[in-house]
Amino acid sequence: MNLSTPIEEIPRIGPQYQKKLKKLGIKTVQDLLFHFPHRYEDFSNLVPILEVKAGERVCVQGKILEIGNTKTWKKRMILTQAIVRDNSGSIKVVWFNQPYLINVLKAGNLVCLAGKAISDKYGLYLSSPAYEKLPPTTFRENGSIQINAPKSGGGLIHTGRLVPVYPETEGLSSRWLRFILRPILVQLKDKIEDPLPEIVRRENQLLPIKEAIWQIHFPISLKIANRAKERFSFENLFLIELYVLRERLTLKKEKAIAIPLNLKIIQEFIKSLPFSLTLAQKRCAFQILKDLQKSRPMNRLLEGDVGSGKTIVAMIAALNVVKTGFQVALMAPTEILAKQHFKTFGQFLNPPPLLREKLPPDELKQKWWGVKIGLLTSEDCKIGKQKVSKKEVLEEIKNGKIDILIGTHALIQENVKFGPPPGGLALVILDEQHRFGIEQRASLVVRGSTRIATLKDAEIKIPHLLSMTATPIPRTLALTIYGDLDLSLLDELPKGRKKIITKVIQPGKRKEAYGFIRNEIKKGRQVFVICPRIEPTNNQQLTTNNKKIISWAEVKAVKEEYEKLSKIIFPDLKVGMLHGRMKTEKKEKIMRDFRNGKIDILVSTSVVEVGIDIPNATLMMIEGAERFGLSQLHQFRGRVGRGEDQAYCFLFTESPAKKTAQRLKAILSSENGFELAEKDLEIRGPGEIFGKRQWGIPDLAMDSLKDVFLVEKTRNVAKELLEEDPELKKYPLLRERLKEFREKIHLE
Repeated sequence: MNLSTPIEEIPRIGPQYQKKLKKLGIKTVQDLLFHFPHRYEDFSNLVPILEVKAGERVCVQGKILEIGNTKTWKKRMILTQAIVRDNSGSIKVVWFNQPYLINVLKAGNLVCLAGKAISDKYGLYLSSPAYEKLPPTTFRENGSIQINAPKSGGGLIHTGRLVPVYPETEGLSSRWLRFILRPILVQLKDKIEDPLPEIVRRENQLLPIKEAIWQIHFPISLKIANRAKERFSFENLFLIELYVLRERLTLKKEKAIAIPLNLKIIQEFIKSLPFSLTLAQKRCAFQILKDLQKSRPMNRLLEGDVGSGKTIVAMIAALNVVKTGFQVALMAPTEILAKQHFKTFGQFLNPPPLLREKLPPDELKQKWWGVKIGLLTSEDCKIGKQKVSKKEVLEEIKNGKIDILIGTHALIQENVKFGPPPGGLALVILDEQHRFGIEQRASLVVRGSTRIATLKDAEIKIPHLLSMTATPIPRTLALTIYGDLDLSLLDELPKGRKKIITKVIQPGKRKEAYGFIRNEIKKGRQVFVICPRIEPTNNQQLTTNNKKIISWAEVKAVKEEYEKLSKIIFPDLKVGMLHGRMKTEKKEKIMRDFRNGKIDILVSTSVVEVGIDIPNATLMMIEGAERFGLSQLHQFRGRVGRGEDQAYCFLFTESPAKKTAQRLKAILSSENGFELAEKDLEIRGPGEIFGKRQWGIPDLAMDSLKDVFLVEKTRNVAKELLEEDPELKKYPLLRERLKEFREKIHLE
């Protein structure tokens, strides 16, 4: 057996357990060994039975005097009851609904038991304790022995020590994982090679991998367990930093088309806008335009709070590229968002019909607004306002006749080819870029690469990349997950925008809130109602829809809320429903009706989190607000208040927990998405902000992203190592580990 051995070949793991392990992402021995505990139960302090007190979690050792099963008359429950004695006294032990135990534990067995002591009318007893049989040679009947497992082989694993508790799935317990892991660790721990260079370990006082892998699973103390965690946290962050810094170095070697700044056109475009740009928009636009002038590819992240105006900044960059004679591709994660961009770009980059009629063709062509925009999704294709076939869009983009192509994942299909030299794709814009994987991003960039003929040879020039996100990114994430990107920060909202009034609505105030909603609708306003995702039960499957996980339970929650609002609360109003399992045509019709005022209240899942712009919507009502993170609540809130009227956000919660009140208080007191993102990171961690499914980063690294000191430390170590050895030729084990790591994670 070695680290790459599939779990199917591990002794004592049958087909049923193989399926359960794969649910946890465990496919090989290495995956199993690196499935680390998320906490420990401290059963290391053994006490004599006589000293056991009710309400305490204790660990005792003794001999089973008797054991048997009985059935309770009222609840029809099977109780396994035993009497266990040491030299200080005896105690009753009760296990609930575990009748098989009488085949495992027999009278006369020496056992170690760990669990909670309960006292009721039947007296003092241990309730369903963890159990472990002891060999006669390890036990003395004075009740005072403390047995710690040695560093390898033998010893207790479920009791009498720090006991590891693992992330579990149904039918796969921590006890079973300990049972399987221990012999594998004994066999392989000395064969695991350490990918961290010795100098890195020494300078950062990290445990060697052979010691760390044992102590993280079966530690002799909490202190050394934490040291083992620190070692693996460092290793994972170090690999991420190496990865993103090498990506940055690789990108510096690439060539791109230098796009000169057409200042006159940009100035004309900005003058034509019906609003003034903020200073932040001007600053970010200038940074992007300067990057586009360089002959190496831009790799920039435009990060802006909800409503900060990222689209216009991206449009300025796109316009400059188009007027130089090249093409632009904009990819969005959902059809709704792609169509929103298509509409917005068309609105600002093409003249109104009356103006188009007045201007002579030559003058119209010379002006900035002669831009031809195409839409390509799996369901819809357009050129300008004209609905066309997919074949026609593909032909036009290939011939260089479409200036800006906007779409979803359809843009990265094999048959999408951009124009020939001297034109071609020069700028790729990704919206909500953390929803795309590296392969998807790379596919679009490579697909748009242009072969430029030179006197010496033909060279490949790749497009510039502008990524956008409305999810504010805490500093530690910016240093790691987006470490290969230059950041442009839109930290200012357009002037004149009113602060959204946010309130937490307790159950007793619900009727009053409904009355307020009715009054808003009477004034001609519209309302969003967001339902929380409910964790699916075991028989419910999660499926992907445009890379977004939608469960049937979530759909059910929306349908129930829709029924309640449309039939009971607001039967006289027009209530619509939107969720991710609807067909595209239906979703579009509902959004169109809502935008045109044909729907008063839209009940939806989190599908409206980004990209939905309804200026007439003034009220956002969020059910089960405690189920969402602060950043997501802030995103929802940003869907209203986009017009001139005062907007409101009502957070409905039934949770009495203090933590819920603290979290919701944070969103009441802050309109700053960046501040909220930092708090969200502190409270919930990055996996909950963006979703662990998006990245595939190990849990330890996820948790460590909260630690800005550790992030900066690993970044500096990675930077020094790459300056000395960019190809990691001196460190083949590290290079191999980095390759494996890269295949498993996807940082966007």
